[in-house]
Amino acid sequence: MTLSKRLFDLSLALLLTLLLALPTLGLCLWLLATSGRPLLYLSERMKGPDQPFLLWKFRTMTVETGDSGVSGADKAMRITPAGRILRRYRLDEIPQLWNILKGDMSFVGPRPPLRQYVERFPALYTRVLQSRPGLTGLATLRYHRHEERLLARSTSREETDLIYSRACVPRKARLDTIYQEKQTLCFDIAIVIETAMRVLRRD
Repeated sequence: MTLSKRLFDLSLALLLTLLLALPTLGLCLWLLATSGRPLLYLSERMKGPDQPFLLWKFRTMTVETGDSGVSGADKAMRITPAGRILRRYRLDEIPQLWNILKGDMSFVGPRPPLRQYVERFPALYTRVLQSRPGLTGLATLRYHRHEERLLARSTSREETDLIYSRACVPRKARLDTIYQEKQTLCFDIAIVIETAMRVLRRD
């Protein structure tokens, strides 16, 4: 990660932390009242081929012991009413500001993968994870909705894994490598702005 990219991440993360402090407190109180504890969902992700970290999110599903893997239609019934709102407006990802401040993530980059896919596709993720994982990225903007439609067809954990590994992993990786080739601070800013506009335009 370049110094300018890291300074951009720190500056924007600190600014958003200050601006969102009171709204996030209100959000936490609402989640406590509607969904109960735990508020956060911590999940292992990879920032390098052998570098795990804990990704922070607001919990959007009912708690299930041993829960792991990509979320497809097989998990749809576990999404709470509050969780659907959080996911729709990506509010569940606000706690990832902490991951950015710690340096585990950047604002822009490939979405942090699960260990099982990094181990299954080592050559691919060795290339992809040359970039710090991001809160958003080129693959998020260009492929995320298509990925949601594909995974909405799955009826089991096994089918979700099959669809994700065969259809989503290689296509997202291709977009992530295109981002690497074109990455500049201006490009990052453009991706952040486009992401914010997409979130704000949702009905």
